[in-house]
Amino acid sequence: MRRQIASFLLWMGGWKLIGKPEPQMQKCIFIEAPHTSMWDFVWGCLGLWKLKVKPNFLIKKELFVFPIGGLLRALGGIPVNRGKSSNMVEQVVDMFNQRERFSLVITPEGTRKLTHHWKKGFYHIATKANVPIYLAYLNYEKKEGGAGRIFYPTGDYEKDIMEIEEFYKDKVAKFPENFNLSKENQK
Repeated sequence: MRRQIASFLLWMGGWKLIGKPEPQMQKCIFIEAPHTSMWDFVWGCLGLWKLKVKPNFLIKKELFVFPIGGLLRALGGIPVNRGKSSNMVEQVVDMFNQRERFSLVITPEGTRKLTHHWKKGFYHIATKANVPIYLAYLNYEKKEGGAGRIFYPTGDYEKDIMEIEEFYKDKVAKFPENFNLSKENQK
């Protein structure tokens, strides 16, 4: 039912989904970029549902209050304390190790505002949990999105991030002025 609703809403919104369901999608990290609008979350989740994936996502614990808290949990939300040093990477690695199926959506920009460097947490989680990274994307110019290509981290962050960001160079954000790749990859 979730898949049919997602398909209908994507069609109504004029979005085209690129890609097909794959077994690796059941235990992986989806990095979603560009991330400049709350709509990115909506379209991204709908796309994953259509691909038969029940994504999880980390969200600030302050939003887990009645009545929205129950909805966030039902959608796959995991509350996090962003103000406290809590070794989030290790906690998420444990979640991957304890579950047979676990997919996590992370926005490497970490915010919808303009930033000059992507956060590294997604990479460290994927490396330590030994899971692939799907380069998920939205391209508002073409009104298409998808799971993109699958990426297996090599352990060489600097080399890998250049390759990952290269994939996103031609993707157009809802608010392009807020999308930025790391300074090293803007050439």
